[in-house]
Amino acid sequence: MMKKTYAVVDIETTGTDAATDRIIQFGCVLVEDGEIVTRFATDINPDKGISKQIQTLTGITNQRVRQAPFFEDVAETIFNLLEDTIFIAHNIFFDYTFLSNELTRCGMPPLTIPGIDTVELAQIFLPTSLSFRLSDLSTELGLAHRNPHQADSDAEVTAQLFLRIEQKIRSLPLVTMEKISRLTEHMAFQTGDYLQDLFDEMAHQPKELSEDLQIVQGIALKKKSVALFEETYYGNKAYPRAKKAKERLYQDQLVFRREQSRLMNLVYDFFTKKTEKNTIVEAATGLGKTLGYLLPMSYLASPEKPLVISTASLLLQEQIITHDLPLLNRLLDQPLQAVIMKSSRHYIDLVRYQQTLQKRTEHKQYSFYQMAVLVWLTQTETGDFDELNMTSLQHAFWRDVAHQGIETISPASPFYTVDFLRHREKKAKQSNVYVTNHAFLAHEGQRRSFQLPESPYLIIDEAHHLNRILEQVSTHQVSALNTKKHLNRLAETEAFDKWKRIAESDRSAAHMLDLLEDILTELVEDLLDLFETCKRLAANGKEPMISKEQLDQSSYEGEKLIQRVSLLYDEALQASQQVQAYFMSEKDRFSLKQQGQWGEFTDLYRKLERQKESFELFFEQWKSRYIHWLKEQDQSFHVQDLAASLLPETAWYQRYQQILYLGGTMKIGSDRRYFARRWGIPETALKVIPSPYDYEKQARLYIPTDGIAIQETSPEKYANYLSKLISQLAKKEKRPILVLFTSHDILNRVYHHMKVPLLNEGREVLAQGIGGSREKLLKRFLLSEDALLFGADSFWEGIDLPGEVLQILVVTRLPFENPQRLQVKARNDFLEQQGINPFFQESVPHAALRLRQALGRLIRSETDKGVMLLLDRRLITARYGGQLRKSLPKELPVVEAPFDEVLEELSDFLSSDKNPNNQ
Repeated sequence: MMKKTYAVVDIETTGTDAATDRIIQFGCVLVEDGEIVTRFATDINPDKGISKQIQTLTGITNQRVRQAPFFEDVAETIFNLLEDTIFIAHNIFFDYTFLSNELTRCGMPPLTIPGIDTVELAQIFLPTSLSFRLSDLSTELGLAHRNPHQADSDAEVTAQLFLRIEQKIRSLPLVTMEKISRLTEHMAFQTGDYLQDLFDEMAHQPKELSEDLQIVQGIALKKKSVALFEETYYGNKAYPRAKKAKERLYQDQLVFRREQSRLMNLVYDFFTKKTEKNTIVEAATGLGKTLGYLLPMSYLASPEKPLVISTASLLLQEQIITHDLPLLNRLLDQPLQAVIMKSSRHYIDLVRYQQTLQKRTEHKQYSFYQMAVLVWLTQTETGDFDELNMTSLQHAFWRDVAHQGIETISPASPFYTVDFLRHREKKAKQSNVYVTNHAFLAHEGQRRSFQLPESPYLIIDEAHHLNRILEQVSTHQVSALNTKKHLNRLAETEAFDKWKRIAESDRSAAHMLDLLEDILTELVEDLLDLFETCKRLAANGKEPMISKEQLDQSSYEGEKLIQRVSLLYDEALQASQQVQAYFMSEKDRFSLKQQGQWGEFTDLYRKLERQKESFELFFEQWKSRYIHWLKEQDQSFHVQDLAASLLPETAWYQRYQQILYLGGTMKIGSDRRYFARRWGIPETALKVIPSPYDYEKQARLYIPTDGIAIQETSPEKYANYLSKLISQLAKKEKRPILVLFTSHDILNRVYHHMKVPLLNEGREVLAQGIGGSREKLLKRFLLSEDALLFGADSFWEGIDLPGEVLQILVVTRLPFENPQRLQVKARNDFLEQQGINPFFQESVPHAALRLRQALGRLIRSETDKGVMLLLDRRLITARYGGQLRKSLPKELPVVEAPFDEVLEELSDFLSSDKNPNNQ
């Protein structure tokens, strides 16, 4: 067998247009038998100017390439070097095509050698990587990458990446590679052939299956185990209340922090000595809140009486499980055993996944996900999609393989014993901590049965997010357009015919399926007509509100239409229930294929249930606390409960004996009862753990005196003003800068003004909604030394950036919600009906909360230093400014000066002694 030589290539160019741009550097590393055997690199004179942006990106200057050979001089050398090799590149479509065009331009034959793409290989065989950019992969894998964006360094690290991936492939079970080799037809160039050759080679020398793997129905899975909870203490466990007792427990692995210790004692006392149901605690960001409640609760929680923790996001859930719990468990004789609780759609259903492997797909991305999941299943014990760091789970593949709940699993299924939700259920029985999120907790009232246990102990962390999430979860919608698309998809896949074949032994069930198909066709037509009827009655706009009075103006035909849609939902549900009952009674006899098809029916049945509930709420619930609106984009009806944050009315509230609400900002200025009132528990006391930070020495708030009147300025003029100031700041300070906006439109305008000029200076500009998910943008910002990150909405709160990463925060505008937004206006009207001044008792406190949370991004430890630059003078000039200022720490110095002076003073402050405590 002839030895294969892989030529790992990278090129740097003057631009991306192969017709007019030229190569400025060529790098190549030859690999044979798993080792690098030769390196070749050369600068190339492009015979044209290199833009400032490319010079900054690559470090290759016009002066440097002036003495370099032209491509015509080296074309034959490069062609001969690549002859009889297999071409490898990270994004082969660019390098291979560009290089081939340059060779033909110089009179050489075009490239015809086979090619392999390492981007595609990484996407499949490194499925949990956060990013597939070469620099990010090299950091993650610890590969030496000395000069990113230079061809020799990029080729070298791509070769190392290729060898690492091949090593990973060879370690996989044969059955996994056999299935992957069948799915490679859409891969770039000859990447699929490479994988087929590797599989053939592995098949000739098969290895024993690793002991931590098992094979079920031809799919290799990591074996799962559940640690039994064992009570290691006998009698009462002595909680370490005093400083010395805590220090003995810490064993030099944790530092005693006075404020954190106070929080620990407060938590322990509340759940052991107090009788009131609720308490609210404010503890500064960065104080170590999570350990502050986990340690005392480790002396109380048991599987019979578990601690339930609800936090604001999936990301924070993962942080508790992967960071805080392992850190604490190193110190405890009785380790905390935790289980994460999130919606079933976050987990893979192995039956449904296996069904996707039975059918051929024409969609490249679909097959890529199939292959990546095959690799991931050899690694995961949870089956939780969040391990894959996807930017979105909206692709059809994730919909096709998402779990539909534990009740849909047949005990007769070969996947029953290895099902991920059943594994989570077993784990929960041995856990004394449940970690969930506010949305999952809020949905408890909408489930057939509760998924979280009753308990004496509930801690709601990041509690200031609770109102917003409760309101979001209370929002119900019915989309006529999405219902139509779902029905069309069922028709394309001949779903009803498949279901009828499953039910052919039961004439009644088969008849109900015929009936259901007809009902749904009629339902979609009537829903679309009803949307048009309501739109005519409502106000203008893309998301118009609609009132009871407007709906009452509907014609007799309109009223009949509402009644008809309601009746069709009833009939569709009755037919679905009969079919589902038949499928449930027969599920143990179903083949795997039939189980997958039944899963599709279950999905339809549940959607109909939710739609029926939402439809009734929209057309029947007209109390003042409910707002109704239409959405043109997907022709949908929306209804939201503005009083959803009244906790005593929720289904889950009574299931917990005591509840502790914890957050970094739980009072608004001097108002200690803001959240208690919002939650319908106005008598609840607020306890404040004093902040350990010295804001006078650690922070500054700068407000330029030469600002503009924002509300009287056009969007474009305002964006130009912001661009000018932020550019001046970026030029002065070569540090990471976070810029917070209240408008996505202004954010995008400023981004497009600033992106190219800053790139020309080698500064990366990252922007929300452009270039990846929030998590990916934050990761890139963390890795950068001087990037700018533009964010809105969620970037105001709940992002954890160490103080050494973030020292400069720009707030472009006071964070008020737009009062012209229909939902905001409706909420304000509702509050006025309750005798509440919506501006001073809702809008101002909400803006104050966000401003305080923004400041919390800067100071997260006693050694941090940071500045907030506020480009909105209303904090000083408006009559409500004093109320906003009260929400900020009293000791925080507020400096007003012309912008040029602000820049100088800001620079001096950040450049002074790094440790503020030494000043």
